[in-house]
Amino acid sequence: MNRVVITGAGTINALGKSVPETLEAMREGRCGIAELEFRDVDRLAIKIGGQVKGFEPEAIFNRQQLTLYDRFTQFTLMAAQEAITQSGLVFGGELAATTGVVLGTAGGGVSTWDDNYRSVYEDGKNRVHPFVVPKLMNNAAASHVSMQYNLKGPSFTVSTACASSNHAMAQAFAMVRSGMARAMVTGGSESMLCFGGVKAWEGLRVMSRDACRPFSANRNGMVQGEGAGVFVFEDYEHARARGAEILAEVVGYAMTSDAADIVMPSKQGAARAIAGALADAGVARDKVGYINAHGTGTAANDKTECAAVADVFGTHADKLMISSTKSMHGHLIGGTGAVELLACIMALRDGIVAPTIGYEEPDPECALDVVPNEARDARVDYALSNAFAFGGLNAVLALKRV
Repeated sequence: MNRVVITGAGTINALGKSVPETLEAMREGRCGIAELEFRDVDRLAIKIGGQVKGFEPEAIFNRQQLTLYDRFTQFTLMAAQEAITQSGLVFGGELAATTGVVLGTAGGGVSTWDDNYRSVYEDGKNRVHPFVVPKLMNNAAASHVSMQYNLKGPSFTVSTACASSNHAMAQAFAMVRSGMARAMVTGGSESMLCFGGVKAWEGLRVMSRDACRPFSANRNGMVQGEGAGVFVFEDYEHARARGAEILAEVVGYAMTSDAADIVMPSKQGAARAIAGALADAGVARDKVGYINAHGTGTAANDKTECAAVADVFGTHADKLMISSTKSMHGHLIGGTGAVELLACIMALRDGIVAPTIGYEEPDPECALDVVPNEARDARVDYALSNAFAFGGLNAVLALKRV
């Protein structure tokens, strides 16, 4: 089996329009959640989110591209450019043939759906643009990345709600590890912050009206975000031979299904995913220093996740640092695991653990070290990234410091 390393990273999210900006915000414990700005927001009960502000697609993409690129695709292409540029890879010949794209998204072109439903139902128009379908389809972002960078290997999209990015990155990792691919462009993106997207989530009654406070006793729900995170996963020997900078090594993963409830999480399912990732990586429990939690800020998720961590790690759970960066950038749904992987890389590479901000009151059912409110300097050799989705679909990645 091949070793798999990360040689490029890119992002755009509420904390920043690049990886350096995002990591700086995480180190400072800065909150990117603010008042939403889009049409008809006054008709919503929920008016906050981790929205990418100051983003002007017309300054980045031409008119022809904008007819094809939904906002989630725009975010993906920006993050992919940063990641691939950092990796230093140029795709041609055999490398192009053995490099693919696996991305995660839950909603795909939600903004395109929203705009065109308005056009037909509210404005009474009888036609929509001929490229509406290719613009809104969930695989649009993966397809455009493959075309822009000449990537001819396995390319597809994974859609498993809030675990989409982790499932996508797990598939990319497995392909490089097995030798099916030399490198993979992977991660995820989401842009549900439009009237229809937020209105749909309001119906679940899991949204906070003021802030995301994971693990805090006074938490009152999740907050949506938007953006993308994209990475280059590469065969270690290939990366070493060309002198590439290595950000971290991916060493294992596991995926499980609760097979229990469509919205309520299961401690057993989450625990099996965490334990499975450790087993796949061959890492002892006491070697793990940091977990980037799913940590949505809902009572059901926070308590279940903490219980699962305690079950898997036993007494070592008290020595772990576990934080939720959703408190800063919001819940990017299908794109969230990709942005959160940046916090794992920062912990491993820079020795800085991102905090859980908004933490105000201890919760006895979440009695772990949640790195409250301030980032922490610490040596971390192994880190986990958790993702637990509606539908009971779980995916956990294990990473190692290089």
